[in-house]
Amino acid sequence: MNRKQFLKTIGGGTLAMTLVPNLLLAENLKIVEKNSAKKLTILHTNDQHSRIEPFDSSYSRNPNQGGFARRAALIQKFRKEENNILLLDSGDIFQGTPYFNFFGGELEFKLMSMMGYDAATMGNHDFDNGLEGFKKVLPNAKFPFICSNYDFKNTILDGQTVPYKVFDKGGIKVGIFGVGIELAGLVGKKSYGETVYQDPIEIAQHYADLLRNEKKCDMVICLSHLGYEFKDVPTKVSDKILAAKTSGIDLILGGHTHTFLPEPQSFTNKNGANVLVNQVGWAGLLLGKIDFYFDKNKNVKNISWSNHVIDDRIIV
Repeated sequence: MNRKQFLKTIGGGTLAMTLVPNLLLAENLKIVEKNSAKKLTILHTNDQHSRIEPFDSSYSRNPNQGGFARRAALIQKFRKEENNILLLDSGDIFQGTPYFNFFGGELEFKLMSMMGYDAATMGNHDFDNGLEGFKKVLPNAKFPFICSNYDFKNTILDGQTVPYKVFDKGGIKVGIFGVGIELAGLVGKKSYGETVYQDPIEIAQHYADLLRNEKKCDMVICLSHLGYEFKDVPTKVSDKILAAKTSGIDLILGGHTHTFLPEPQSFTNKNGANVLVNQVGWAGLLLGKIDFYFDKNKNVKNISWSNHVIDDRIIV
Protein backbone atom coordinates (compact mmCIF):
# COMPACT_ATOMS: atom_id res chain seq x y z
CA MET A 1 0.00 0.00 0.00
CA ASN A 2 1.47 3.37 -0.98
CA ARG A 3 1.09 6.52 1.09
CA LYS A 4 -1.82 7.88 -0.99
CA GLN A 5 -3.80 4.66 -0.61
CA PHE A 6 -2.90 4.48 3.06
CA LEU A 7 -4.29 7.93 3.78
CA LYS A 8 -7.59 6.90 2.23
CA THR A 9 -8.07 4.35 4.98
CA ILE A 10 -8.01 6.85 7.81
CA GLY A 11 -10.60 9.27 9.01
CA GLY A 12 -13.70 8.96 11.08
CA GLY A 13 -17.40 8.44 10.95
CA THR A 14 -20.45 7.39 12.83
CA LEU A 15 -22.79 4.48 12.42
CA ALA A 16 -26.37 4.47 13.63
CA MET A 17 -28.11 1.23 14.57
CA THR A 18 -28.89 0.70 10.87
CA LEU A 19 -25.10 0.80 10.39
CA VAL A 20 -25.46 3.17 7.46
CA PRO A 21 -22.57 5.69 7.49
CA ASN A 22 -23.56 9.16 8.66
CA LEU A 23 -21.78 12.47 8.73
CA LEU A 24 -21.84 13.36 12.39
CA LEU A 25 -20.13 16.60 13.33
CA ALA A 26 -18.46 17.14 16.69
CA GLU A 27 -21.47 19.03 18.07
CA ASN A 28 -23.80 16.16 17.20
CA LEU A 29 -21.39 13.68 18.76
CA LYS A 30 -21.64 15.61 22.01
CA ILE A 31 -25.41 15.16 21.88
CA VAL A 32 -24.97 11.42 21.35
CA GLU A 33 -22.64 11.20 24.35
CA LYS A 34 -25.01 13.26 26.50
CA ASN A 35 -27.96 11.00 25.65
CA SER A 36 -26.01 7.78 26.20
CA ALA A 37 -25.99 6.09 29.58
CA LYS A 38 -22.66 4.35 28.88
CA LYS A 39 -19.82 4.60 26.40
CA LEU A 40 -17.36 1.79 25.60
CA THR A 41 -14.18 2.43 23.61
CA ILE A 42 -12.52 -0.44 21.75
CA LEU A 43 -8.88 0.08 20.73
CA HIS A 44 -7.38 -2.65 18.59
CA THR A 45 -4.38 -3.84 16.60
CA ASN A 46 -3.47 -6.87 14.50
CA ASP A 47 -0.43 -8.34 12.75
CA GLN A 48 2.13 -6.25 14.61
CA HIS A 49 4.93 -8.54 13.38
CA SER A 50 7.53 -7.38 15.90
CA ARG A 51 7.67 -3.87 14.40
CA ILE A 52 8.96 -2.25 17.59
CA GLU A 53 10.48 0.77 15.86
CA PRO A 54 8.96 3.00 13.16
CA PHE A 55 9.74 2.33 9.53
CA ASP A 56 12.76 4.33 8.40
CA SER A 57 12.10 7.73 6.81
CA SER A 58 13.65 6.41 3.58
CA TYR A 59 11.19 3.51 3.37
CA SER A 60 9.14 4.03 0.20
CA ARG A 61 5.77 2.64 1.30
CA ASN A 62 5.16 3.87 4.87
CA PRO A 63 8.05 6.20 5.74
CA ASN A 64 8.46 7.12 9.41
CA GLN A 65 5.22 5.41 10.38
CA GLY A 66 4.49 2.95 13.16
CA GLY A 67 6.41 2.32 16.37
CA PHE A 68 5.42 0.92 19.76
CA ALA A 69 6.41 4.06 21.69
CA ARG A 70 4.15 6.27 19.59
CA ARG A 71 1.27 3.83 19.94
CA ALA A 72 1.78 3.80 23.70
CA ALA A 73 1.61 7.59 23.80
CA LEU A 74 -1.63 7.61 21.80
CA ILE A 75 -3.18 4.94 24.01
CA GLN A 76 -2.19 6.93 27.08
CA LYS A 77 -3.92 9.97 25.60
CA PHE A 78 -7.13 7.99 25.07
CA ARG A 79 -7.00 6.61 28.60
CA LYS A 80 -6.99 10.16 29.92
CA GLU A 81 -10.05 11.00 27.81
CA GLU A 82 -12.15 7.83 28.19
CA ASN A 83 -13.34 5.91 31.23
CA ASN A 84 -14.12 2.50 29.72
CA ILE A 85 -11.50 1.16 27.32
CA LEU A 86 -10.72 -2.32 26.03
CA LEU A 87 -7.36 -2.71 24.25
CA LEU A 88 -7.26 -5.86 22.11
CA ASP A 89 -5.03 -7.62 19.58
CA SER A 90 -5.92 -10.16 16.89
CA GLY A 91 -2.67 -12.08 16.55
CA ASP A 92 0.64 -12.34 14.68
CA ILE A 93 2.45 -10.37 17.33
CA PHE A 94 5.65 -12.25 16.43
CA GLN A 95 7.99 -12.38 13.42
CA GLY A 96 9.24 -9.72 11.07
CA THR A 97 12.23 -7.95 12.64
CA PRO A 98 15.48 -8.89 14.42
CA TYR A 99 13.79 -8.07 17.74
CA PHE A 100 11.90 -11.34 17.43
CA ASN A 101 14.97 -13.24 16.25
CA PHE A 102 16.98 -12.10 19.27
CA PHE A 103 14.36 -11.98 22.04
CA GLY A 104 11.72 -14.47 20.86
CA GLY A 105 8.72 -12.26 21.62
CA GLU A 106 9.71 -11.25 25.15
CA LEU A 107 10.04 -7.58 24.21
CA GLU A 108 6.70 -7.47 22.39
CA PHE A 109 4.88 -8.95 25.38
CA LYS A 110 6.58 -6.63 27.85
CA LEU A 111 5.73 -3.53 25.83
CA MET A 112 2.13 -4.62 25.23
CA SER A 113 1.78 -5.22 28.97
CA MET A 114 3.06 -1.73 29.66
CA MET A 115 0.43 -0.37 27.25
CA GLY A 116 -2.24 -2.21 29.22
CA TYR A 117 -3.55 -4.67 26.64
CA ASP A 118 -6.62 -6.46 27.98
CA ALA A 119 -6.46 -9.54 25.75
CA ALA A 120 -5.08 -11.02 22.53
CA THR A 121 -5.52 -14.11 20.40
CA MET A 122 -2.83 -16.15 18.66
CA GLY A 123 -1.99 -15.89 14.97
CA ASN A 124 -0.08 -18.45 12.92
CA HIS A 125 3.23 -16.59 13.31
CA ASP A 126 2.90 -16.74 17.08
CA PHE A 127 3.81 -20.42 16.65
CA ASP A 128 7.07 -19.61 14.83
CA ASN A 129 9.26 -20.49 17.82
CA GLY A 130 7.15 -23.53 18.53
CA LEU A 131 4.96 -24.13 21.56
CA GLU A 132 8.07 -24.14 23.74
CA GLY A 133 9.13 -20.70 22.52
CA PHE A 134 5.69 -19.22 23.07
CA LYS A 135 5.42 -20.69 26.57
CA LYS A 136 8.90 -19.45 27.49
CA VAL A 137 8.04 -15.78 26.90
CA LEU A 138 4.36 -15.98 27.91
CA PRO A 139 5.01 -14.90 31.54
CA ASN A 140 5.94 -11.48 30.14
CA ALA A 141 2.36 -11.01 28.87
CA LYS A 142 0.28 -9.56 31.70
CA PHE A 143 -2.88 -10.15 29.69
CA PRO A 144 -4.67 -13.37 28.66
CA PHE A 145 -4.45 -15.11 25.32
CA ILE A 146 -7.94 -16.11 24.27
CA CYS A 147 -7.88 -19.14 21.96
CA SER A 148 -11.22 -20.87 21.45
CA ASN A 149 -10.69 -23.18 18.47
CA TYR A 150 -7.14 -24.33 19.22
CA ASP A 151 -7.29 -27.31 21.59
CA PHE A 152 -4.00 -27.41 23.49
CA LYS A 153 -5.06 -30.28 25.77
CA ASN A 154 -2.22 -32.60 24.72
CA THR A 155 0.46 -29.91 24.55
CA ILE A 156 2.58 -27.87 26.93
CA LEU A 157 0.20 -24.92 26.39
CA ASP A 158 -2.63 -26.77 28.13
CA GLY A 159 -4.04 -24.32 30.67
CA GLN A 160 -1.88 -21.44 29.40
CA THR A 161 -4.65 -19.85 27.34
CA VAL A 162 -8.38 -19.34 27.97
CA PRO A 163 -11.32 -20.05 25.60
CA TYR A 164 -13.16 -16.85 26.55
CA LYS A 165 -13.14 -14.00 29.04
CA VAL A 166 -15.77 -11.59 30.36
CA PHE A 167 -14.88 -7.98 31.13
CA ASP A 168 -16.98 -5.49 33.08
CA LYS A 169 -16.44 -1.97 31.80
CA GLY A 170 -18.52 0.57 33.67
CA GLY A 171 -21.38 -1.89 34.11
CA ILE A 172 -21.26 -3.13 30.50
CA LYS A 173 -20.47 -6.86 30.38
CA VAL A 174 -18.30 -7.67 27.36
CA GLY A 175 -17.64 -11.29 26.41
CA ILE A 176 -14.63 -12.05 24.23
CA PHE A 177 -13.56 -15.25 22.46
CA GLY A 178 -10.90 -15.87 19.82
CA VAL A 179 -10.59 -18.00 16.69
CA GLY A 180 -7.52 -18.73 14.56
CA ILE A 181 -6.73 -20.05 11.11
CA GLU A 182 -5.98 -23.70 10.41
CA LEU A 183 -2.31 -24.35 11.13
CA ALA A 184 -1.77 -27.46 8.99
CA GLY A 185 -0.13 -26.47 5.73
CA LEU A 186 0.66 -23.01 7.06
CA VAL A 187 2.80 -23.80 10.10
CA GLY A 188 5.24 -26.69 10.42
CA LYS A 189 3.85 -29.63 12.38
CA LYS A 190 6.83 -29.46 14.73
CA SER A 191 5.85 -25.91 15.71
CA TYR A 192 2.27 -26.64 16.76
CA GLY A 193 2.67 -30.27 17.88
CA GLU A 194 -0.54 -31.93 19.01
CA THR A 195 -2.61 -28.75 18.84
CA VAL A 196 -6.05 -29.68 17.51
CA TYR A 197 -7.77 -27.27 15.14
CA GLN A 198 -11.54 -27.01 15.63
CA ASP A 199 -14.07 -25.59 13.19
CA PRO A 200 -14.13 -21.82 13.81
CA ILE A 201 -17.79 -21.38 12.83
CA GLU A 202 -19.02 -24.07 15.22
CA ILE A 203 -16.76 -22.85 18.01
CA ALA A 204 -17.73 -19.22 17.43
CA GLN A 205 -21.41 -20.06 17.65
CA HIS A 206 -20.85 -22.07 20.82
CA TYR A 207 -19.07 -19.27 22.64
CA ALA A 208 -21.35 -16.54 21.28
CA ASP A 209 -24.30 -18.47 22.72
CA LEU A 210 -22.52 -19.11 26.01
CA LEU A 211 -21.47 -15.50 26.47
CA ARG A 212 -24.80 -14.06 25.39
CA ASN A 213 -27.15 -16.48 27.15
CA GLU A 214 -25.33 -18.05 30.09
CA LYS A 215 -22.91 -15.26 30.98
CA LYS A 216 -25.49 -12.54 30.18
CA CYS A 217 -23.05 -10.36 28.27
CA ASP A 218 -24.30 -7.10 26.82
CA MET A 219 -21.80 -7.31 23.97
CA VAL A 220 -19.86 -10.16 22.33
CA ILE A 221 -16.54 -9.63 20.53
CA CYS A 222 -14.63 -12.15 18.44
CA LEU A 223 -10.86 -11.75 18.07
CA SER A 224 -10.19 -13.43 14.75
CA HIS A 225 -7.05 -14.46 12.94
CA LEU A 226 -8.95 -16.06 10.06
CA GLY A 227 -8.45 -13.31 7.50
CA TYR A 228 -10.95 -10.79 6.14
CA GLU A 229 -11.63 -12.57 2.82
CA PHE A 230 -9.95 -14.85 0.28
CA LYS A 231 -10.98 -13.81 -3.22
CA ASP A 232 -9.03 -16.68 -4.82
CA VAL A 233 -10.72 -19.23 -2.52
CA PRO A 234 -14.09 -17.59 -1.70
CA THR A 235 -15.33 -20.59 0.31
CA LYS A 236 -12.40 -20.53 2.72
CA VAL A 237 -13.57 -19.50 6.19
CA SER A 238 -12.95 -15.79 6.69
CA ASP A 239 -14.35 -13.00 8.84
CA LYS A 240 -16.98 -12.27 6.18
CA ILE A 241 -18.14 -15.88 6.21
CA LEU A 242 -17.94 -16.11 10.00
CA ALA A 243 -20.15 -13.04 10.34
CA ALA A 244 -22.76 -14.45 7.93
CA LYS A 245 -22.92 -17.98 9.34
CA THR A 246 -23.18 -17.18 13.06
CA SER A 247 -25.39 -15.17 15.38
CA GLY A 248 -24.89 -13.32 18.63
CA ILE A 249 -21.58 -11.65 17.70
CA ASP A 250 -21.54 -7.85 17.71
CA LEU A 251 -17.97 -7.18 16.56
CA ILE A 252 -15.26 -9.19 14.80
CA LEU A 253 -11.76 -7.74 15.07
CA GLY A 254 -9.70 -9.44 12.40
CA GLY A 255 -6.16 -10.17 11.34
CA HIS A 256 -4.01 -12.37 9.10
CA THR A 257 -4.72 -10.80 5.68
CA HIS A 258 -3.18 -7.40 6.57
CA THR A 259 -6.33 -5.69 5.29
CA PHE A 260 -6.56 -1.92 5.63
CA LEU A 261 -10.32 -1.45 5.90
CA PRO A 262 -11.39 2.17 5.32
CA GLU A 263 -14.05 1.76 8.02
CA PRO A 264 -15.75 -1.05 9.97
CA GLN A 265 -17.73 -3.18 7.53
CA SER A 266 -21.30 -4.25 8.28
CA PHE A 267 -22.58 -7.75 7.51
CA THR A 268 -25.86 -9.51 8.18
CA ASN A 269 -25.68 -12.59 10.40
CA LYS A 270 -27.76 -15.74 9.99
CA ASN A 271 -30.55 -14.23 12.11
CA GLY A 272 -30.70 -10.99 10.14
CA ALA A 273 -28.84 -8.85 12.69
CA ASN A 274 -25.85 -6.63 11.94
CA VAL A 275 -22.25 -7.60 12.67
CA LEU A 276 -19.32 -5.19 12.44
CA VAL A 277 -15.97 -6.39 11.10
CA ASN A 278 -12.78 -4.33 11.31
CA GLN A 279 -9.08 -4.83 10.57
CA VAL A 280 -6.28 -2.26 10.62
CA GLY A 281 -3.62 -3.55 8.25
CA TRP A 282 -0.33 -4.61 9.78
CA ALA A 283 2.93 -3.51 11.45
CA GLY A 284 1.20 -1.19 13.92
CA LEU A 285 0.68 1.49 11.27
CA LEU A 286 -2.81 2.17 12.57
CA LEU A 287 -4.64 1.96 15.88
CA GLY A 288 -8.29 1.16 15.43
CA LYS A 289 -10.78 2.96 17.64
CA ILE A 290 -14.51 2.16 17.81
CA ASP A 291 -16.84 3.83 20.32
CA PHE A 292 -20.10 2.13 21.31
CA TYR A 293 -22.84 4.22 22.93
CA PHE A 294 -25.36 2.35 25.08
CA ASP A 295 -28.76 3.47 26.36
CA LYS A 296 -29.94 2.88 29.92
CA ASN A 297 -31.07 -0.63 28.96
CA LYS A 298 -27.54 -1.43 27.71
CA ASN A 299 -28.58 -1.54 24.08
CA VAL A 300 -26.20 -0.08 21.49
CA LYS A 301 -27.69 3.07 19.99
CA ASN A 302 -24.76 4.63 18.14
CA ILE A 303 -21.28 3.66 17.02
CA SER A 304 -18.49 6.02 16.00
CA TRP A 305 -15.12 5.05 14.60
CA SER A 306 -11.71 6.39 13.60
CA ASN A 307 -8.46 4.81 12.44
CA HIS A 308 -5.49 6.63 13.93
CA VAL A 309 -2.22 6.82 12.01
CA ILE A 310 0.86 6.11 14.08
CA ASP A 311 3.48 8.57 12.83
CA ASP A 312 5.81 11.39 13.91
CA ARG A 313 2.92 13.72 14.72
CA ILE A 314 2.54 11.75 17.95
CA ILE A 315 4.83 13.22 20.58
CA VAL A 316 6.59 10.55 22.63
